[in-house]
Amino acid sequence: MASLAAAKNGQRIAVCIPTLNEAESIGAIVTTIRSELMERHPLVDELLVIDSGSSDDTRLIAADAGAKVYLSDQIAPDEDTFRGKGENLWKALHATDCDLVCFIDGDIGNFGPHFVTGLVGPLLTDPLIGHVKAFYERPITQANGFRPTGGGRVSEILVRPLLSLFYPELTAFLQPLSGEYAARREVFRSLPFPCGYGVELAHLIDLSRTLGLDAMAQTDLDQRQHRNRSDEELGRMSFGILQVLFRRLQRDGKIELQATLPEWLQTWQFENGALKGNRLHLAEPERPALAP
Repeated sequence: MASLAAAKNGQRIAVCIPTLNEAESIGAIVTTIRSELMERHPLVDELLVIDSGSSDDTRLIAADAGAKVYLSDQIAPDEDTFRGKGENLWKALHATDCDLVCFIDGDIGNFGPHFVTGLVGPLLTDPLIGHVKAFYERPITQANGFRPTGGGRVSEILVRPLLSLFYPELTAFLQPLSGEYAARREVFRSLPFPCGYGVELAHLIDLSRTLGLDAMAQTDLDQRQHRNRSDEELGRMSFGILQVLFRRLQRDGKIELQATLPEWLQTWQFENGALKGNRLHLAEPERPALAP
């Protein structure tokens, strides 16, 4: 870490964490970054938490641990406000002017300094690299403990097959939906940001066109432990990802849509033995690039 701090050469680094109800994990993440990467080693210059309006103590815990905490809808208040992960990431670019920006999810249960150093290291040591994405094992929680693989279900059953069909060059990315990645500020500012969970896949596709694969890197962060989402949550996530993907498939001339994509997800569940339908409006708007 000392060698990375020495390699900064005047560059400033921000770590930005998007949150929504992450009280169980955010304190340890912020404390580790502040103690190890700001106080012990002067690597990180700004530590920001961008929150979507948590109903638990996420913001209080993060602030007490030493982060600058913002409500997403209070950043760039003249803009319309959306709720979602991608919205928080786009708003983070308004809240920092650091040269390198590192995004870290707020639900990592086994967080260590390597989640930051592994991402910013290639940017500090190789000027030709513009974007670095994490990969790792994704264990899944079971009744008797962790199983070492089985997490990342949306990546494996949805995204990877679709990339194999339409963007085979991107199948080299081991975790296409990884929420841990870093880039030079101007790289992030050149990208549109889908406001929901489609943001990571959108960036991967868009950067392969504009930045080029030779300027995109991956780094092995070993293992990432986090809470497992329900099938219902993964279905909503997948619906947003598919909207983003189909827009890019049409833009890139790979398919031709015959109608506007619907924004309503139909789901079904049993309640007290009766089948109940639930129709959810799940739009995936996109924020424009800040520096087109």
